[in-house]
Amino acid sequence: MTTQETHVGSTPHTGLGGRELAPAITTLAAIVALVSILTGALLAVAGLTGHAVGAWHSPEALSPGLIGAAMLGVSPGLLTIGRARVWEEVRTLVLPTAVVLVGLFAVSLADGRELHVATGGSIVLVMFSMGWVAVLGALAAGSVLCLAVQYRRPLTTPLTRVAPLPAWSKPLLAVLGSGWLGLGAGLVLFPGFWGGFVPWTVGRADAQGLGVWGLSLGVGVLGALVEDDLARLRPALIAVPGVAVAAAVLLAGRASDINWSSGATLSLIALLVGLLSTGAVGHWLWTRRPVAA
Repeated sequence: MTTQETHVGSTPHTGLGGRELAPAITTLAAIVALVSILTGALLAVAGLTGHAVGAWHSPEALSPGLIGAAMLGVSPGLLTIGRARVWEEVRTLVLPTAVVLVGLFAVSLADGRELHVATGGSIVLVMFSMGWVAVLGALAAGSVLCLAVQYRRPLTTPLTRVAPLPAWSKPLLAVLGSGWLGLGAGLVLFPGFWGGFVPWTVGRADAQGLGVWGLSLGVGVLGALVEDDLARLRPALIAVPGVAVAAAVLLAGRASDINWSSGATLSLIALLVGLLSTGAVGHWLWTRRPVAA
């Protein structure tokens, strides 16, 4: 079979097959990336300098800063979605992104009493809080609509695996994904209890906001096991180490606010190292894959 025959009806650089990527998904990813860069940079820089800037009241600057760092870290991966041709190449990043958008919007509504627009205070924080809810609500609704449009597209060509994951990596991914998923679920569902294990002071909205990001990371990592193909993970392999590096920079910058003797701190470091290793090893495996005809 010739190269042209192999690639008919599918993306020319992978031969994955699958559903054609809807333009709505590409547009959503670009908008979310732009918003994440601007908002994430504001929250992260404020967190590094010890200012608790965010949509809701936070007892310390570290929690909103980490949310901003995660937004910054995932942005490079979102910006690469425009290069994809089929849905299967990007869904391990788009679906977790939808979890973040819908989850943070739900947290903002559920903990509305903690929003600066409800509690009052600095006009800057009140306006930021109003903008946060409005923009996040629009993006959350947009993500649901875009996913509905995407899944209405038929499977045009049979889906194939180009570069399956090595067997030794799957148990490690399962442990890493389960760790993030469990951490996120605990903080979202039981913020009063699990928030006490966070090695710095957090409010209810802080705990649930961080939990949403934990859920999304767990969904993304476990989704990699379902995909079982490096070709379908490339945007996620850019975003995952970006989140780890951005979070590590913030944690290092606010080291004095963290209880380093806590077992939760060691667990968090291990989970972040796991994200960084996943991205680095994934890229290494992709560059060393056998090139099929």
